[in-house]
Amino acid sequence: MSSNVALEENQQALALLKADADQILQLIKVQMDNLTMPQCPLYEEVLDTQMYGLSREVDFAVRLKLINESTGKNILENLEKELSALHDAYQKHKESF
Repeated sequence: MSSNVALEENQQALALLKADADQILQLIKVQMDNLTMPQCPLYEEVLDTQMYGLSREVDFAVRLKLINESTGKNILENLEKELSALHDAYQKHKESF
């Protein structure tokens, strides 16, 4: 019975982390759709704060052994790839003008 509870807690922790990551991804996608300047201080502040918060959540979940370290790294790396794509798209858009 306790292994079922632990598995359920692990799945719940992963679901919560993915939900938080999805919220950040939505922020990135809105910026990509509008090609709003990613160097905007307010945008950078919000995104940096969100990414930092998520990284702390991931660290906490790993320390509690709710998720493994590679799963946490994958969540953060996926967001970093999206952020990189946003910067690349903005640079291409900026160069076309």
